Amino acid sequence: MRIDRHHTYLVRATVDSSPRWGVVEDGRVYELAGTPFDGWECGAEMGLLDNLQLLAPIVPTKIIGVGRNYPAHAAEHGREVPPEPLLFFKPPSSVIGPGTPIILPPQSEQVEHEAELAIVIGRRCRDVRPQEAWDYVLGVTCGNDVTARDLQRRDDQWVRAKG
Repeated sequence: MRIDRHHTYLVRATVDSSPRWGVVEDGRVYELAGTPFDGWECGAEMGLLDNLQLLAPIVPTKIIGVGRNYPAHAAEHGREVPPEPLLFFKPPSSVIGPGTPIILPPQSEQVEHEAELAIVIGRRCRDVRPQEAWDYVLGVTCGNDVTARDLQRRDDQWVRAKG
């Protein structure tokens, strides 16, 4: 079965003790032949979406976040949106699947969550023109940016607070 990449739900799930990529169609998940980076050819049915153990949608090589990127959130912390993007990295190990418990850092007393829009880049790129940006996007998903605010305030670098 060949599918249209636009408006499609891509998932990763454990089947027979191994992670697999699949596409959701009418509540059923069909395995991708290869990876989502290779193409979108579907194979056998993996099962009903509700019966599968879902994993994080992707295994990232790096995660780049943009801090203080909207006025209301910046104001909550007594700051302004900076004129240039405030970029930070999160370790790939900070990505977990739906329903997986979040391990809170024991040295923090103020851990907060933020709902985020996560854009998954599907192929290597550099200096992409704005009108071509979506050509490099594999998909969009929801994320939970967990931050140890007290550690973030103490450190010049955000790595301990964001990881």
